[in-house]
Amino acid sequence: MSLVLRRLFATLLLMSLLAMLGGLIGLHLQAPVLGTWAGALAGVLVSGWRDARRAARLIDWLRGNLEGDAPRDGQLWGEMAYRTERALRQRETALRSERQRLGEFLRAIEASPNGVVLLDADEQIIWLNQNGAVHLGLDPQRDLGQRITNLVRSPAFVTGLQAGENREVISLPNYQSRLSLSLLVRAYGAGQRLLLTQDVTERLQADAMRRDFVANVSHEIRTPLTVLVGFVETLSSLPLAEAERQRLLGMMGQQTHRMQTLVADLLTLAQLEGSPAPSADEWVSTEELLKQVEVEARGLSRGRHLIQFPDEATLRSQAADIAGIRTELLSALTNLTSNAVRYTPEGGRVAVSWMLRPSGGGTFEVRDSGIGIAREHLPRLTERFYRVDGSRSRETGGTGLGLSIVKHVVQRHGAELELESEPGKGSVFRITFPAARVRVLAPVRAVADRPA
Repeated sequence: MSLVLRRLFATLLLMSLLAMLGGLIGLHLQAPVLGTWAGALAGVLVSGWRDARRAARLIDWLRGNLEGDAPRDGQLWGEMAYRTERALRQRETALRSERQRLGEFLRAIEASPNGVVLLDADEQIIWLNQNGAVHLGLDPQRDLGQRITNLVRSPAFVTGLQAGENREVISLPNYQSRLSLSLLVRAYGAGQRLLLTQDVTERLQADAMRRDFVANVSHEIRTPLTVLVGFVETLSSLPLAEAERQRLLGMMGQQTHRMQTLVADLLTLAQLEGSPAPSADEWVSTEELLKQVEVEARGLSRGRHLIQFPDEATLRSQAADIAGIRTELLSALTNLTSNAVRYTPEGGRVAVSWMLRPSGGGTFEVRDSGIGIAREHLPRLTERFYRVDGSRSRETGGTGLGLSIVKHVVQRHGAELELESEPGKGSVFRITFPAARVRVLAPVRAVADRPA
């Protein structure tokens, strides 16, 4: 039997009982019909009052904070309260689940490296993540509800935003915080738009560096090729004496050697950039490195400079191994030493040393008394093909890649490169290795962390 029928049956039963009671009272008062109807009416009123009281308790619960349990009064109203409470609890659970999923979704968007901005049909900001705020110079809280074109006043931005989703990706060079931004607009919903921003500063810089690199390589190779072509034409078209022929062949050999050196340095750079970082289980003796660098430095100087390297006693007292790749370490030290020799006038001094540090690390130092370098050039010395004096560098046989190779080797070995120089007073180059890459072979008295 349904709850409604049960409730109706209970009401009829109550009316019948009260009608019988009213009839008995009416019979005693000589008005049995009136008593019967009065009893039935009283049954209806009692049943209605009870339902009204239970309904009022349910309404009071619904009007409240719904924290407690719903009232359980009788079968019909108790069942209604229970069903209502269960529906509300299920809705609350669903809402909590949706809020949690929405929060996770928004956190995922916040973690994105791209900027995300949601706009309504009037180009007002609905929501944006932190990267979007940084990219466009906005405030994630204060600027909500603001028209974005009133905040980002860039013609390129406004044009891209109004062009719609068929618009190609556009860039905003150096807008807000000196960033180059790529913008992408996509329509969704009822006139709403999704704006994606991406920081392409590094990519544009890399593209510019790549173009400069190609241009520099082309220029560096074109110069000796032009000379070689001229010499070949001269040899093939003019009758030359043997001495003149030998002189031209010697100059051709020099230009060929220059191109070979350039190609070798380019291959070295490509290998350094494309290979994995050196492991920490291959050890190279600092004593062997210094001895080989000394041989090459003296061969390049040919007695024109005062070359100073640590003596045997100093090498034994500072004996250590470095974790790294022997060829790379040798290339870095050779480049620093050869630069010191090339840019030090005849009779000048070039000193190379190795020093252990109290912290456990070690430092290679190359000090010369050469022409020196102005302060404004120091930050760019390790750039590819950067020359303080291009003509002098070519005369001394430099390719403009030596210090770039040194920088890559130093970074790959977790070391640091320090440069000190002053025009007319020489230069100092230091490579300092961390303690994790230095293995001391003999008890030593370490020198101060920074030489005088």
